[in-house]
Order: sequence, then structure tokens, then C-alpha cells
Amino acid sequence: MTLAFVFPGQGSQSVGMMAAYGDAAAIRDTFAEASDALAIDLTRMVAEGPAEALNQTVNTQPAMLAAGVAVYRLWLAQGGAQPALMAGHSLGEYTALTCAGALNFAAALKLVRLRAEAMQSAVPEGVGAMAAVLGLDDDAVRAVCADAAQGDVLAAVNFNSPGQVVIAGHKAAVDRGCALAKQRGAKRALPLPVSVPSHCALMRPAAEKLLAAMNDIEVGTPTVPVIHNADVAAYSDPAAIRDALARQLYSPVRWVESMQAFAAQGVTRIAECGPGKILTGLNKRILDHVPTVALVDAGAIASALEQ
Repeated sequence: MTLAFVFPGQGSQSVGMMAAYGDAAAIRDTFAEASDALAIDLTRMVAEGPAEALNQTVNTQPAMLAAGVAVYRLWLAQGGAQPALMAGHSLGEYTALTCAGALNFAAALKLVRLRAEAMQSAVPEGVGAMAAVLGLDDDAVRAVCADAAQGDVLAAVNFNSPGQVVIAGHKAAVDRGCALAKQRGAKRALPLPVSVPSHCALMRPAAEKLLAAMNDIEVGTPTVPVIHNADVAAYSDPAAIRDALARQLYSPVRWVESMQAFAAQGVTRIAECGPGKILTGLNKRILDHVPTVALVDAGAIASALEQ
């Protein structure tokens, strides 16, 4: 069996999301470390909310990073095998790199909080938007974006699974794109409840801030190869990792291709490491012959260890 791990991004968070793992030392200690690094009580925020605070991008990103790292540490503490490959969806790429030893945990927490702040400041609230287009192939969505842009920014930014593509850009352009997608046969075109148009050209100013910050952070060689969203490639050179993370902010998340790369490299089982089952659902539509298990609670981890 060749095992790979994937790490979720924003959207998988919820108040109380770590309770299902029980009172495990790996979970407790990881969140205590994160709280110290950020100088906020992240443990309490995740456990008790309020949801409005947890769902603020500047809190969601470090909370999801800590959650993924905590579950990975719990997996290893219970005798789980180190995976042969890793990948993360958007923010989850930072979690993967942290678990692979390329990023120091405390530094990664501060970096993703800065990433969130840079993303939010790059586009005033209400100017940008994102929407999920269901039922059109990738080229059809790209054509919709080209035709609906009308001088604004509009792009296909998350290739999540066959027939599920997220678009992002200026709000007016996203609205036009949704209407045009429906005209061209999309089953649905759903605005997403986000305040930042991630992974499109509007994020270039944020990427410049992020790259400047990363130049002050030590980046090592991953102990496990991490497939990057922007390139569907793994890097060992720290400069290449920094560059890939910066470009990720304004480049599409090529999730379908990343999972196909897993299969091409012989992966036979995938584990989603952290709260939620979003990536597990996507992967079932991408690789129906490669099982993905979601490590959403202590029981799921125990079951996966048995297998």
C-alpha cells in the first residue's frame, strides 16, 4: 500500500471541531503551542467559538493549520505510517509543508495569519467574489470567464473535481459569469460566502507581501514530497517552495491534476488529515479507484490504523 495525505483548507472549520478526537495529548499540546505562538487562546476559540470569530479569515487560516498538524501528530503518535506523498488544498498546502518539516509550526502559523491579512487588504470587501460552477467541463468554464470578464478580472481558480470549478474575480464579473454559465448549461452557479476572491489576479499584491515575509522565514527540504497547487509538482529547493506558495495566491488550485499525479505515482490509499470530509468527497469523483478516508475523529483514525 502506498499512502498519501491531503490537508483541507478554509471551509472545513467549525466550532467544536476537535472534540471528536478526544482528550489526546497530541491535540491538546499542538493547540497550546499554537495559542502561545499567536498570543491568542486558539484552543478556546476552536472549542467554544463564537463562529463569527472562527470564521474570520485571519483566525480560520491558523486554526485549520493547527487542526491539520494536530491530527497528523496524533496519527504518528498512535503508530501511523508516514505517507509517501502529501498535498493540501489552498491553505492546506501550508499544513502539508509543516507536517513534512519544511516549515516550522510557529512560523507557519504567523505566516498564514499574515497571508490572510494580506489577502483581505488586497481587495476591499464587496469588490471581489467567488462562485462554484457545477455541471460544465473545465474548458467551458474558462470560456465563460473569458466572455463574461468584459475588462474585469474573472478566472477559473479551483479545479476541484470533474464538473465542479470555482470562479473568482470582480463581483460584477462573477455575477455575469454565473448568469452566462447557466445559459450555457451549468446545473448550478452558486455564489460562495467569502470576502476574498482567492487564486485570481486580484491577489497579486497579497502575493508580493507574502513573498517578502517568507524571505525572513527559514524553509527546509520536505521529508515527504508535497505536490504544490500551482504547478502539480514537488520541490526540495527552499526558493522554489517560497515561489510556489506566493504564486499559489493568484494561480488556480489544480486539485484534479494533483490527485491524478498521486495515482500516477502509485498511491493506493489517501487520508484526509483534519476536520471535515470536503476533500474526501472531491477525491471520490476524481479517483474512484483510490479510496480516501477522512480522519475526522478518534474512531476514524483507529479504523484507518487497523487497515
